[in-house]
Order: sequence, then C-alpha cells, then structure tokens
Amino acid sequence: MNDNHLLLAFDDYAAPARRLAEATGCSFSLINVHRFPDGESRLQLPVNLPEQVVLCRSLNDPNEKLVELILAAQHLRDQGVRRLLLVAPYLCYMRQDKAFHPGEVVSQGIIGKLLAGYFDGIITVDAHLHRIHRLQEALPMKIAINLAATHPMALFLEQQGLKPLLIGPDHESEQWVASIARHESLEYCIAHKERLGDRQVKVSLPACDYGGKDIMLVDDVASTGRTLEAATRQLQEFSPASVSVMVTHALFLGNALQHLKAAGVENIWSCDSIPHPSNRIHLDQLLGETLRDCLAQLP
Repeated sequence: MNDNHLLLAFDDYAAPARRLAEATGCSFSLINVHRFPDGESRLQLPVNLPEQVVLCRSLNDPNEKLVELILAAQHLRDQGVRRLLLVAPYLCYMRQDKAFHPGEVVSQGIIGKLLAGYFDGIITVDAHLHRIHRLQEALPMKIAINLAATHPMALFLEQQGLKPLLIGPDHESEQWVASIARHESLEYCIAHKERLGDRQVKVSLPACDYGGKDIMLVDDVASTGRTLEAATRQLQEFSPASVSVMVTHALFLGNALQHLKAAGVENIWSCDSIPHPSNRIHLDQLLGETLRDCLAQLP
C-alpha cells in the first residue's frame, strides 16, 4: 500500500472505490457525511493527508453530489493537498453542449470549468459527448481522460462463453459496438433512432437475419430505457433465440427495468460505473491502470 497516495470516496460508491484503491495500491478512506434536516451536508475527512489525493465519486444524481464533492475538494486544498485527481466513472451534465433554444444554459461547459477549478485531472468512462471529440474540450485541465468500457465488456462476454449478434440502437453507439465486436470477431449492426421526446423514441432496425439468434443490445447509458425497449419489441417480430442488454452506465430510471423485461429482455448487464443490481462488469482494472499512470506523471 502506498501511503503517499490516498483515495477518498463517499459511501454511495464505496465498494467500487475500495476495489480501485486495491488495484492501484492507494490507501483508502471513506468521507463521513452527515445530512441535516434542511438538506445541508457536513463532511468529515481524514486529518493526516498526503500531498496527492484521489477523490472517487460517480456523479449520477449529480446536484447534491456535486456540492459535497466541491466542499471536499476545497477542504483538501485548504489542508495543503498539492495534487488532486477526480475519478468520476459516470460524469454528469455532458449532454447539453449547445443551446438548442434561446435562453438554454449550456451546462457541459459550466460544469467542466467548475471541476477544472478544483481538480488537476479527471478520469471518467464513456462520457456522453456529442459534438466534441476530446474530453479536454469540455473540462479544461491538464489531465482529462475519457476511457472506453468496451474491453471489460468484451472480456465479460468471452468469460460467459457468449457469441451474440451485437446491435447498437443508434449511430452514436457504433463506436462501442464495433470495438466489442472486434474482440472476438462478432457480428454487429446499427439501428437508427429518432427521438420524439424525453421518453418517446422510434427505432428502425437494419435489414439483418435476427431469427433464432442470441442478440445483445449495447449502449453507453440507459436512462429511461425507452430506446432499448423499442428495439427489443421490434426484434420480437423476428423470433430471436434471446435478447439481452449490456450498458456501461445503468441509470434505469423509474420502471425502466420492468418495461424491458415485459418487452422480452432476458438478461441486463452493466458496468459498476453506477451501483445497480445489474452490475456484472467491474471497472477497477481499467480505471486503475490509468490512475497509476496519472499519479506517476504528477510532480
């Protein structure tokens, strides 16, 4: 264990953060949070701090988490921490990268600058980027690394002995689907999605032989699950052997899981970027390799 590097986490991401600390050899500690009846938080951090600290927190349900993260980061700076890294396996507020209507707030740039003001670097996984290609365009900091979960996903399929037909529900998913397919020379195809609202989508499947095949729908994030549900319902018309879902970030808001099961999804598997009952794929080795390199680079 390296006492020169401390990894701090919040209770909502304790287990994956502890695995990450073990993978990197960092000492580990939880931040104690007390929430007052009025919603304010009181944080308590370790007293004896090294010069390099890693804060690890996944930023789903972001509004409360961001405030606590900033409180912790500023306290660490005040206590003399010279280098501060953030590992946020799920990074919030990345969708809104432009104003689509007059008066809309472009949250991506605002949150990016906020985090850049407190941290020397960030490591995340499959950030939901649309019109930019590098994470540093959203987070102006020296170290801004956006990892892909495709290798752990591909290894998971290999370990399960699965060779399904992979389907991406829209053109944005092709980068993940193609990468996973290359690992074991799997077949894949990409559907077309038309978004009609926050909870309504239309999915058009490409011409392909789906009958009798095990099919895996692959995406970076499942929020309402409507896209995956629409694709599954269309697939049922072709009598596939099975339909499963594999995603990086498992939000599955509201009754999304029930809708997917009702549509005919047999298995739902996700990475542990967001703690969820569907977690089967750990990211500590992926994150750990990059985190070790980053810690070594910091002066």
